[in-house]
Amino acid sequence: MLKRKLTASDWFLVFANLLPLYGVWFEGWDPKQMFLVYCLETIIIGGYNIVNMIIITLYRKKDVWEGAGGSKTMVRGWFFILFFIVHYGFFVFIQTAIFAGVTGLSPDGNFGPFTFLSRIFSYLSIDAKTVLYIFIAMYGFRMLFDFILSGRYRNTSLGMQMFQPYLRIFIQQFVVILGSMFLAFGAGKIFMLIFVSIKIYAEVFINFNAYLKKGEKMQKLKDMI
Repeated sequence: MLKRKLTASDWFLVFANLLPLYGVWFEGWDPKQMFLVYCLETIIIGGYNIVNMIIITLYRKKDVWEGAGGSKTMVRGWFFILFFIVHYGFFVFIQTAIFAGVTGLSPDGNFGPFTFLSRIFSYLSIDAKTVLYIFIAMYGFRMLFDFILSGRYRNTSLGMQMFQPYLRIFIQQFVVILGSMFLAFGAGKIFMLIFVSIKIYAEVFINFNAYLKKGEKMQKLKDMI
């Protein structure tokens, strides 16, 4: 399912993704630094999703939790949030561990994911920090206009919001991990071009919310049968 019309926040996302590509190709920015920013983007997306889930929780308090065997229970939104933090944190841990191990960004040779995350800002150049702040602002802009001001939080279930980042993250993690391997062989500029093209297409033109809503409707029909 593709989007028929792009929003202002979609165009902002296009700009934010093209900026590091331009910097690597024409300003001599380090591709490893830019991939590190994309690695951190996973954390940014998760952080904003937690904020979105808190907003929904404040609005509707409880929602349906589907357990094993199709059982359904009304639970508080904080349970959804805690589950998301633990589950999503696992994906962040795996991505960071692989990226830290193959890129060699750590100057002291310590590639453990916990150490890498705790020192990650010391590894970032000024250019990388600038791009990171742009990504933080961009996702904040999208949350404000596409989620809060649009009133979408009123019609979005906690279950749907909890899984909202995963389709993007599956694509992003695959490409970031594959790209980090290319970086190790010095093919950063070429793979940056491929990576950014795939990322823009996936995040801007694919309507992830439509897929999630379709899956939610299919589940409801299945429950009725």
